[in-house]
Amino acid sequence: MLSRRHFIITTATMFSAPLATSALAQDAVGIEFDEAIEQASPGGNNPWGLHSRFMPQRVAHNPGLTPGNIHVDPTARYLYHIGSDGTAMRYGVAVGRAGLYQPGNFRIQRVVEWPSWTPTANMIAREPHIYAQYAGGVPGGPDNPLGARALYLYAGGRDTYLRIHGTPQPWSIGTSASSGCVRLVNDHVIQLAEQVNPGSRAILHS
Repeated sequence: MLSRRHFIITTATMFSAPLATSALAQDAVGIEFDEAIEQASPGGNNPWGLHSRFMPQRVAHNPGLTPGNIHVDPTARYLYHIGSDGTAMRYGVAVGRAGLYQPGNFRIQRVVEWPSWTPTANMIAREPHIYAQYAGGVPGGPDNPLGARALYLYAGGRDTYLRIHGTPQPWSIGTSASSGCVRLVNDHVIQLAEQVNPGSRAILHS
């Protein structure tokens, strides 16, 4: 696995200046960043009250990244969906809490609309007061923890139980809040899911 230092150095060379700046100093935003936000979100529509840097924007990336793949930067709390024109769509995310985030290179096997959710046995054992009540599963819907869409991550042909998914808790974006998955605002994960093809890779960096 990449070390955090190696990740910051290499990721800074993969994406445009806004990424390099944010990875090293998360509050450093400027005119270039704000203009890109306006292009991505006309009118600055932000009903969730997100910090402006977590709103979707298109950024440049250096050659060599595979179109269609996803990269997650857990330090800056960004997800990048690589385009075929030298740019990537960047979204703000929430990642796993300390000790629960799982870096790796995964295949996106399924993209599911309004998925159902069942906590894993490990989640129930770790925090029974939270998860035991949901052991029988929760049907898909606006209150489901997986939100509006879920991308199912597989490794070696096996379901890892890791997901890139929506959330009914948009205030968690930009934090370490989950049990290991990567969360986006529901509107943003719908936008992302429409562009993702099963079989693409999701790289969750260290």
